[in-house]
Amino acid sequence: MLTTRPSFVFFLLFLSLPLSSLSQPSNPVYNSFLKCFSEKTKTPQAQNVFSQSNPSFSSVLRAYIRNARFNTSSTPKPTLIITPRSYSHVSAAVLCSKPLNFVFKIRSGGHDYDGLSYVSDKPFFVLDLSNLRDVTVNIADQTAWISAGATLGEVYYRIWEKSKVHGFPAGVCPTVGVGGHLSGGGYGNMLRKFGLSVDNLIDAKIVDVNGRILDRKSMGEDLFWAISGGGGVSFGVVLGYKVKLVPVPRVVTVFRVEQFMESGAVDMVHKWQSVGPRTDRNLFLRMLLQPVTRNKVQTVRATAVALFLGRADDVVSLLRKELPELALKKENCTEMTWFQSALWWDNRLNATQIDPKVFLDRNLDSSRFLKRKSDYVATEIPRDGIASLFKKMIELGKVGLVFNPYGGKMAEIAEDATPLPHRKMLFKIQYSVNWQESSPEIEKGFLNQSRVLHSFMTQFVSKNPRRAYLNYRDVDIGVNDHGPNSYEEGEVYGRMYFGKNFDRLVKIKTAVDPGNFFRNEQSIPTLPSKA
Repeated sequence: MLTTRPSFVFFLLFLSLPLSSLSQPSNPVYNSFLKCFSEKTKTPQAQNVFSQSNPSFSSVLRAYIRNARFNTSSTPKPTLIITPRSYSHVSAAVLCSKPLNFVFKIRSGGHDYDGLSYVSDKPFFVLDLSNLRDVTVNIADQTAWISAGATLGEVYYRIWEKSKVHGFPAGVCPTVGVGGHLSGGGYGNMLRKFGLSVDNLIDAKIVDVNGRILDRKSMGEDLFWAISGGGGVSFGVVLGYKVKLVPVPRVVTVFRVEQFMESGAVDMVHKWQSVGPRTDRNLFLRMLLQPVTRNKVQTVRATAVALFLGRADDVVSLLRKELPELALKKENCTEMTWFQSALWWDNRLNATQIDPKVFLDRNLDSSRFLKRKSDYVATEIPRDGIASLFKKMIELGKVGLVFNPYGGKMAEIAEDATPLPHRKMLFKIQYSVNWQESSPEIEKGFLNQSRVLHSFMTQFVSKNPRRAYLNYRDVDIGVNDHGPNSYEEGEVYGRMYFGKNFDRLVKIKTAVDPGNFFRNEQSIPTLPSKA
């Protein structure tokens, strides 16, 4: 949970004012912003600016809250929500917000795991980009322009409309927004073949702190590099990206195979570490570990979930040789199109029959209570380490782990090619816990479980620095108050997310946003001023 700071008292007092004083005609912040916004866009803009007294305020705010922990009556709410419908609206929103001295949050799809795109403990605005959702696919040159407010499901659907042999390497959750996903790296199940999303960028558009709309040429290579994995919200408002589409076969194969601790899972997971990151780069073999109760006994279930860019016979033959512990059979496999595999990875079991248009459903105002954390593994965990991990997971009872293999194309890309340096790792770990109940006590217990397991894993994961993935947002590793110690606070989480690339990100940040207008609790800080 975000820490409360003294400045938040002012915000609570502001929220405690009578509703009549916050009504739109008498709200000076709203009036000042709206006057400026309408003047700069040369059209009335009341329909795109929501104060807390607007009847639609709650529905607009809740539409893209994806973590129910930050969807409560006590969660701090923005003073204004701005919903731009054009690039010029975004430019005006930046210019009109700067003089008002509010924290300026930027939200694309709302999947920031710790809510940093729509929550702050200081007075804040939310710029909601969900109306900027155009996806223009050009099969002739195998590219697409994707607006920041589009979802991955919309991207995949628009590609599928034009071609059955093209795809794009990005995430498996269809409601994730493009702006945050791509600016933070873009991890998906084709990364061993094609790298991250940001390894397939051609161009981008951004609104800078001066309200200018810049493309790659006009922003320069430094800023383009920074928003290709360094998190766009530290540098401006990313409007969209031009991406390179990738070729996919007409038929791909998926499978899901389970094993349990008492029937070979320890050996299978241990062996997976030498196979998942080193096997044929057409195979992405994810490993899910989850404590469960089976036959009234606590155990750990290990589930191998795979995408193979090829036929079932080939992947069965491959894993019979490389990972016999998995005992994969052809009847475990399903052949389908690449687009259908995206549906399947979204846990749609009837992926070959379902209407593709389901990927256009944004599932508004749908959230669950959750916490995520991340780690990277550079050297294989010994078998007794896997066994001890299983026992620890049973002891804790709820937190699951996702092992995501690297290798292939990832290992061939230089650590400084993009801000994300974690190229030579064997695999990435996601810590995952979900729950249904709205209870501070229950939440505290599950957050503690995730921290205990993260601490237990210290012996097995990367060191100096211990690495983390920006898009698995985790405020436990440090937050920034943007006071006199901003650089030192930022370096704590910055080194974990970006390693040595943090230094270049700080220099770029200082050059393009010296006043630190674009900031959040884990943004890139500016260089400390010299005395």
